[in-house]
Amino acid sequence: MIYPLWACSPLNSHIKLQNWLLQMAVLPPLRTVSVLVVHLLLTSFCRGQFKLIGPTQPVVARVSDDIILPCHLEPAVDVGAKTLEWTRPDLKPRFVFVWRAGQDHVNVKNPSYEGRTSLLIGELKHGNISLKLSKVKTSDEGRYKCYIPEMKIDSTVELVVVAVSSPVISLSGIDQNSGRVVLQCNSTGWYPEPEVFWLDGEGNLLSAGPTETVRGPDDLYTVSSRVTVEKRHSNSFTCRVQQNHINQIRETQIHVPDSFFDQSNFFTILGLAVVLAFILALSILLSLLCVRRRKKNKTENSHSDETDQGQNNHSRGAKGEEQISAEERQTMMQESVQMQDPPVQSTSVSSAPVQSSCFSIKWPLVTRQRFKEEKQKLKEEQQELKEEQQKLKAEQQKLKAEQQRREKAENKIQIMEKELQKSKKEKQKLKKEQQTLKEELQKLKDEQQKLEKEQQKLKKEQQKSEKEQQKSEKEQQKSEKEQQKSEKEQQNFKEELKEKTREFQAEKEKDVVAEKE
Repeated sequence: MIYPLWACSPLNSHIKLQNWLLQMAVLPPLRTVSVLVVHLLLTSFCRGQFKLIGPTQPVVARVSDDIILPCHLEPAVDVGAKTLEWTRPDLKPRFVFVWRAGQDHVNVKNPSYEGRTSLLIGELKHGNISLKLSKVKTSDEGRYKCYIPEMKIDSTVELVVVAVSSPVISLSGIDQNSGRVVLQCNSTGWYPEPEVFWLDGEGNLLSAGPTETVRGPDDLYTVSSRVTVEKRHSNSFTCRVQQNHINQIRETQIHVPDSFFDQSNFFTILGLAVVLAFILALSILLSLLCVRRRKKNKTENSHSDETDQGQNNHSRGAKGEEQISAEERQTMMQESVQMQDPPVQSTSVSSAPVQSSCFSIKWPLVTRQRFKEEKQKLKEEQQELKEEQQKLKAEQQKLKAEQQRREKAENKIQIMEKELQKSKKEKQKLKKEQQTLKEELQKLKDEQQKLEKEQQKLKKEQQKSEKEQQKSEKEQQKSEKEQQKSEKEQQNFKEELKEKTREFQAEKEKDVVAEKE
């Protein structure tokens, strides 16, 4: 007897086999028994054709996300009434989720997965036993196994957990001796442990200090790195944090203004400027004093020449007048004062030339009144010098006040730059979040399209199965009609046999009667 080849085909085999058995039901009893035996053998053999299909690549999930570990049965059969198990062999207890008798058995589940695992119950009738895992943790990473004990088939799914975050760059300090700037990069919330690199504006690697790594109680890594940079063409520097195993890279760029590099020489330049301004002011004052003294000495020399000429004329015109004795002249010389900066070289009666720091003049003999006048002039000049010193002090105070104002302005500029950097970082974060949202939306759209395609496929399969069911029903109706015909034929045949037997018996009786007669 030849059996159909589609008995173990993956699609609608049970329907075709049922129709074939219905057709074979009209056969004699021995054949029906053999058909039933073959059916049982085929069902036991066809069980080996079912498979659990899982992903060929690891499933990557971010910390605190909700993900699905895919696993489905082929050919698709309703598994809602079967026992389904999701396990992790490296855990004790190893059960992540257990579905038995249409219920979730929470008692046997590992406590770390309590309230976080579930099945897509609406998909069980299509053979989909995928596991939904909520609020993924770093400890969830590992190899999972989906298993149907009744069919003794399983499949494995590997889960890789990742966590990434954008780095933040801050100004750590300024080296005033070398004029270089120290930058610090921090990034929190990474898994697995990442690497940190510094790049300049042209993409060249910079030599930085060792990376500091700290692992928190949530198993997430925090990394920080410092680098000392000097003034460059673009003054832009990039901190890159990357994880090669999960192909994740995050980077942040900062632009350091030239004022930060020139700030180390600012105080020395300012001090030199103050000293030069003070020296210049003193030189101007000394030159003014020298000019004043020259003018005064010229007027005094002209006045002394006139008095000398008047005395000579008076001595020539009045020879009878008494001459001044040498002793009186000496006493007058003692009372006289020679107004000069360096010491007097000689104290003779005649006026001697005296060298000053600014000029050279002849000092005449003066009276006490003249001495008082000169002394008063010196006091006035000293007063002027004091006033000039006070002016210089006031200018110095003004310079200090301007310096303080400039420092305040620079501090304000630094604060504004920091705020600008923060706003730029926030904008970058918003852009990245928008990009991630767009990517997630795109993923959702793709998943929706996939689901729609799968739904269309399922609809087509349902339509096919309905058509085949309709065909099988028609064939069943035909077989019923044929069976009814065969039954009628059998009844007719039986009736004919009965009639023939009756006729035969009647003929026999007639023959017997004839023989007796």
